[in-house]
Amino acid sequence: MENIHPIFDQVLARTSKEAMLHQKGIVLWFVGLSGSGKSTIAKALERDLHQAGKLTMLLDGDNLRTGINNNLGFSEADRKENIRRAAEVAKLFADNGIITICSLISPTEEIRNMAKEIIGKDYFEVFINCPLEICEQRDVKGLYQKARKGEIKNFTGIDSPFEHPVHPSIEVRTDLTSLDECKDNILRAVTPLITQ
Repeated sequence: MENIHPIFDQVLARTSKEAMLHQKGIVLWFVGLSGSGKSTIAKALERDLHQAGKLTMLLDGDNLRTGINNNLGFSEADRKENIRRAAEVAKLFADNGIITICSLISPTEEIRNMAKEIIGKDYFEVFINCPLEICEQRDVKGLYQKARKGEIKNFTGIDSPFEHPVHPSIEVRTDLTSLDECKDNILRAVTPLITQ
């Protein structure tokens, strides 16, 4: 570490970038079970923000695992490292005034607290709440069926825990509300935070 010399204090100020973009940087951290609707809502929200002239970045768990996190599995240590890397990348985007949407299961309070600590004041937790049985019925990717057969180990909600967030910034119920309504509720909550 002695040969590393960060230049954080020398880069162009965040306020200058936010002024140019006419928006404030933030990290919208989408939390929820596989099949809860995280990615669907995240994509719809990104489209709406883009149409409103906002610059966004969507960091989806599956996309990250094909690139920056492709060397990680699903052990507890690897899940933690997956979230740590995602949080560090998200923080960089937010520091540049970009509205960053992270769609990651983030199964435990410990993992989410780590992300929150890394990101700091820009962290906005969105709990995409949907009961396990509904997620399993949807089984969008066929993963629950494989997990139940034992073909996938350490699958969140089956043989690996999912802890409901204690104090999310906002919670939407995709089993009780349409995905569009959920997206609109999130957009209403976030708009004052991103307005320059």
